[in-house]
Amino acid sequence: MRAGLQSGMRSRRGPAVAAAVLACAVAAVSMTRAAASAAGLLKVRLGGDAQATRIVMDLDQAASGKLVSDGSDGHAVVILSGVSALGGLQGAGQGLVRSWSIDQTTAGARLVLELVADAKVRGRFLLPPADGIEHYRYVIDVAAQPTAGVKLASSTAPMPVALKLRPKIAPARATLVSLKKVIVIDPGHGGHDPGASGALGFEKDVNLAAALSLKARLERSSRYRVVLTRDDDTYVPLDRRVRVAQSAGADLFISLHSDSGPDASLRGASVYTLSDKASNRAVRFVKQDDWFMKASLTGDRGVQDILFDLTQRATKNRSAAFAQTLVTRIEGKAPLLRRSQRDAGFMVLLAPDVPAVLLEMGFVSNPEDEELLRDPQRRTRLMNAVGDSIDDYFAEATRLASR
Repeated sequence: MRAGLQSGMRSRRGPAVAAAVLACAVAAVSMTRAAASAAGLLKVRLGGDAQATRIVMDLDQAASGKLVSDGSDGHAVVILSGVSALGGLQGAGQGLVRSWSIDQTTAGARLVLELVADAKVRGRFLLPPADGIEHYRYVIDVAAQPTAGVKLASSTAPMPVALKLRPKIAPARATLVSLKKVIVIDPGHGGHDPGASGALGFEKDVNLAAALSLKARLERSSRYRVVLTRDDDTYVPLDRRVRVAQSAGADLFISLHSDSGPDASLRGASVYTLSDKASNRAVRFVKQDDWFMKASLTGDRGVQDILFDLTQRATKNRSAAFAQTLVTRIEGKAPLLRRSQRDAGFMVLLAPDVPAVLLEMGFVSNPEDEELLRDPQRRTRLMNAVGDSIDDYFAEATRLASR
């Protein structure tokens, strides 16, 4: 894994600017307190018909939304940053929406809309309290795809007056549900990047075989939706692997690798999470297309940096919790390095809002480890243990959320 990952590890920490820190100190305190209180989801309402449908989410505070999927594949996904919807909600649809569901992710409340064919999200906007309404409303407009010669109204404006919503839109009956968690599995290397070399072949092939085994283990239950960053021998750039997790709305990201070393006697698995030293590098990575900063309701860069830091800290805590569970589960299924929990600045761990680990399954430079990783039965046993750790992680998160 050295050639592919270590090239992305080096970064320089810029000098602290005392004046900027002092200027943001007061704002940091106030924003930290505000961020600690998440916006609450009050109710969900639907209205409209087979041409245009509106979804309205009533909130007790302002919130920003990120469109993950516009519905082109039949599923529209919107994440409301900082909104609390613990327990999960779902309801029947109306018009262009077959059904809807909401669950909690590390980034906020995730709304999933099951749409009819040829329907897409055409507009989203936040309405502040006004005209006797005391709460905020996050509005999503879904419209049928236009046929040739037909032009839709602007996606940023409220729905056309011609659409008549029912005078009284009863909220769909909400029930607590256990919705599928999205797991992104990243088989390291691939294509022209073979990774480390063992006596029996390349690391990239071991990583892919393990990823497919883990995917099969997770899909045997109905708890997860599994996404692979690659499912064949192709090369995927490191930054794109992170974007795959972001676009999928991942609840957990696990990158699978096989280590190597100069000493053939060295063997054992280890688990990496993002190091504190890589925090500045994560900020630079996020700013490449500003996808995190765009979610902020304010243009104040100091405030945005504070929100970023709060999100990243929470994510790193979740990553560390999963890493501990993972080490506990794989112990006895494969040898472990003496220091099995480590941290580093690997690029695939840089997403600030997705708990992520990198699992070094063993050393392909060690004959015993390589044999273990290439044996289908022993590899499956190891991946089943990884799957058990994922079950444990989300079971514990559910238990804590229900307190």
